Amino acid sequence: MIRGLLAAAAIAPIVAEPPVAAPLPVHVGGRVVTEDDGSLSFGWPGTYIEGRFHGTAIRVRADAPTDFLGLLIDGRAVTTLRKPGSADVTIDGLANNDHVVRLEKRTESQTGGTRFFGFYPAQNSVVLPPPPVRRRQIEFIGDSYTVGYGNTSVTTACDNNEVHDRTDTQQAFGPLVARYFQADYRINAYSGFGIVRNYNGSSPDSSMPALYDRLKPDDVIHRDGPRGDWQPQIIVINLGTNDFSTPVHAGERWPDRPTLAAAYRERYVGFARQIAARQPQARMILMASPMFLDEVEQVAAMVKNRGIPNVTVLSFSELALSACDFHPSLDDERQLAVSLQQAIARLAIWPGLKHMPFGGETSPDQKLLTKMPRMWWFQY
Repeated sequence: MIRGLLAAAAIAPIVAEPPVAAPLPVHVGGRVVTEDDGSLSFGWPGTYIEGRFHGTAIRVRADAPTDFLGLLIDGRAVTTLRKPGSADVTIDGLANNDHVVRLEKRTESQTGGTRFFGFYPAQNSVVLPPPPVRRRQIEFIGDSYTVGYGNTSVTTACDNNEVHDRTDTQQAFGPLVARYFQADYRINAYSGFGIVRNYNGSSPDSSMPALYDRLKPDDVIHRDGPRGDWQPQIIVINLGTNDFSTPVHAGERWPDRPTLAAAYRERYVGFARQIAARQPQARMILMASPMFLDEVEQVAAMVKNRGIPNVTVLSFSELALSACDFHPSLDDERQLAVSLQQAIARLAIWPGLKHMPFGGETSPDQKLLTKMPRMWWFQY
């Protein structure tokens, strides 16, 4: 049973009685800002928070004026909080066992985001230690393709509200791959942004590399600190669509595509080196469509020549692109996931470990292997 107090974003928040019990200790997937009161603010897509308890009920408190949040118990969806504003929800009627509760961000919020106040034991439930850090970790850096922009839509025509509501990062290729490998994951992605140029020349003073180290996309103060227990074995970067998908316009800093391509290569190499310096153990997989494959191949070769050998290029095509604004559909997401799963398996960095779903979810259907997008594989 779900019992709760929800305040719509346009309505003044409902003030609930503060919980008496201490909150569950949590495991966080993604970047967060720890506020003075101990709450966690987050804005990057795909962020998730997990806790464990023994008992029959759990209380969840958060404030999410614009986000859609999935609430799961033991890996199974219980409800989706759709722009709930102040949310105070109790899930009860559970079996009197150990449980894992998970709150996950599904939509993109380039400003604002969600504030998580805690999971609280209810009806005599007992706090348990948090889920352990998973031994496999993958980071995804990208643009709208990585976000899962409008991916649940069955039409390409979407207004801004429909794009927001039809985006589900948890069904994008990155989380699908992470679940397949039972890995923790981070999604650092921002729709419309590229390496040096954003879609159609917009926001010329910013870029994805400029945003990358922020704990929230719109927060210029809080930056990513010591890497701690976040040491991914794989970092997947998919950036270039926004740099090259529209022609260079008069007044932009590059007079033509060759000049733009040179600037793209130079900045991408610097960005890859920055990431490698922070996470030297990681293998980098650089994804590319044929639109900018040549540039990414050159980037990979240049990165290797500068002393970073663990770089692979993965190119894809033949996607339906039938979701919002001609973005990948859910079928496309699954096909991209299978391609990336194969690429990771070829790296053989997790030998002897089974590829199993967690949380009661199933791996992408292996029948997709017969209809996967055309893929080129380059090992540098």
